[in-house]
Amino acid sequence: MPEMTQPRILLIGTGDTKADELLFMSECIARAGGRTIMMDISVLGDPPYRPAHDKHAVAAAAQTTIEAIASSGDENSAMSLMAVGAANLARALAERDAIDGAIAIGGTMGTDLALDVAQALPLGLPKLIVSTVAFSHLIPPERVAADLMMILWAGGLYGLNGTCTAVLSQACGAIVGAARSAIRPRKDRPVVAITSLGKSCLHYMVELKPQLERRGYEVVVFHTTGMGGRAMESIAAQGGFAAVLDLSLQEVANQLTGSVVNSGADRLENAGRAGIPQIVAPGAIDMVDFPAWLGVPNELSDRPFHAHNRLLASATSGSTDRQRIARAIAEKLSQANAPVAFVLPTGGIQQWDREGETLHDPDALAAFVEAMRSAIRAPVELHEIKDHINSAAFNETVLGIFDRWVAAGIVPRGRTTVAA
Repeated sequence: MPEMTQPRILLIGTGDTKADELLFMSECIARAGGRTIMMDISVLGDPPYRPAHDKHAVAAAAQTTIEAIASSGDENSAMSLMAVGAANLARALAERDAIDGAIAIGGTMGTDLALDVAQALPLGLPKLIVSTVAFSHLIPPERVAADLMMILWAGGLYGLNGTCTAVLSQACGAIVGAARSAIRPRKDRPVVAITSLGKSCLHYMVELKPQLERRGYEVVVFHTTGMGGRAMESIAAQGGFAAVLDLSLQEVANQLTGSVVNSGADRLENAGRAGIPQIVAPGAIDMVDFPAWLGVPNELSDRPFHAHNRLLASATSGSTDRQRIARAIAEKLSQANAPVAFVLPTGGIQQWDREGETLHDPDALAAFVEAMRSAIRAPVELHEIKDHINSAAFNETVLGIFDRWVAAGIVPRGRTTVAA
């Protein structure tokens, strides 16, 4: 593919308070071979430069005026309105192929707005946020776009300094480089999403992925340890899949039991809301994940646990929690705007729940199975199998449903031959 000669980078920030930083970043983008397109998201003041998209244009994109935004009540309401305008404007620029990447800078206020902009931009268009709260617990997972890059704005606020310029220059080089080298997602085959964990816990994708690829689909596997599920939900919300095989749901269980290793409250909702057909299974819902380096939480101290590595460990949930999780799963699936099939493997739902393994708890599994049987209601299909989730029978059941849906036109047919 030909190299992009001068990537067009949308640079977003409050020019009335961060002009020095934004002008420095514009210079860095130019030195890296890019061209800056400035968007000013100031509310009260004006920048000492003329942005390509000023605050009036941002307000207009939110179908209001900057005067109305300034008098809306407080800084939170004002910046929330500016976020609507900035996201709409950035989306419009991307849709007419006017930008090749976007970078925003901010503290909590600017980051809050920039997260909305990133979610409005399409997958594959490079997006980077320079933030004083990058990687912070202040950012809920549901706010993070699937392919968002972030860097901590070390030494930021109140002008330039050596530490700050080191970070800003790296960020600008990164976004120009990403814009030059980015390969947008191909659309020559229908895309199917599969959620899973590593092969040591769930290994159905080892068989399902090549089987679906032979049927002419591009298969994307998401690792459901928090941000993997978030990425899948983000793409699903944009209608990015022909079908979703959501077979690993421990992020749902984590969120319901208060674990930080979750993907947000809307996990298991976006595909159905977007009208994407789903085949769902309860992979690993019996596990409550926690950061291994924090030790076992007090409320799980009497439960069997498995230390996966120095970052992640898991304990089993009890019967009562699993019944609650079953009801929550059924409620989420009942809201879907497309067909849903739920495969219930009564023989076990992850590798370590087998007899003799550390997380084996047959009574709690039985309580979950019974709760799931009671909670699932038509039109959601219930497919119960006696086998374990890591069995050939499970794979055959999933593929049987998928093939039936293809034959019925619910899932588009794959393309086994693709033009060069």
